[in-house]
Amino acid sequence: MLVFGYQVVLMVVAFFFGQFPFFWNYEKKILRRMGVMQPGQARLAIFASGKGSNAEKIIQHFENHSNIHVSLIVSNKATAGVLDIAKRFGIDTLLLEKKKFMETNEYVQLIKNQGITHVVLAGFLLKVPDNLIQAYNNKIVNIHPALLPAYGGKGMYGDHVHQAVIQAGEKESGITIHLVDEEYDHGKTLFQSKVTVDPNDTPSSLAEKIHQLEHQHYPSVIEKWALRTS
Repeated sequence: MLVFGYQVVLMVVAFFFGQFPFFWNYEKKILRRMGVMQPGQARLAIFASGKGSNAEKIIQHFENHSNIHVSLIVSNKATAGVLDIAKRFGIDTLLLEKKKFMETNEYVQLIKNQGITHVVLAGFLLKVPDNLIQAYNNKIVNIHPALLPAYGGKGMYGDHVHQAVIQAGEKESGITIHLVDEEYDHGKTLFQSKVTVDPNDTPSSLAEKIHQLEHQHYPSVIEKWALRTS
């Protein structure tokens, strides 16, 4: 009760000194972390296994959003760079143990207890178990570095995808943002964007083109999807 009383006093003082907008943004961040949410708001959990460049772009996009908040970062690797990004932004983290994640409901319950409404996969290398998909039906989104249904499925991630695209002599590649179901890279497509594959492209250079598309489009597609389904 004292905490809330202090917040009210702070906002009243800020109003009289002409600093209300600044302190209101500050207060909203505190309230989000305390779990105080308004109806219709979305709380995102980002699942990532690596450096977290997509996760960072998503966090930055929603940092001051009034209705969508990144509330949890989930990873299956203790050394993943995305955990450092979460720490820098003051976001809670959850480290998964693979067997427990795949075979029990423990993590599903933990995630639900955090008030998470939507799950975002951003370079997450484990297959999402059926129990999490059922708990978040049509509320899990993924980004794939190719134009699905081509170059999807088990083992098709990262440079494996880009190498396959180049070896096949494709003239175009791109990204697919899609809902997640029980099959690899199979759920409903929400968005696609293309990029030209040049004759001198390598998996590394093509990956850079794809990363640019991901960073440009993934946050805004997530925003539209989360607002529509909250």
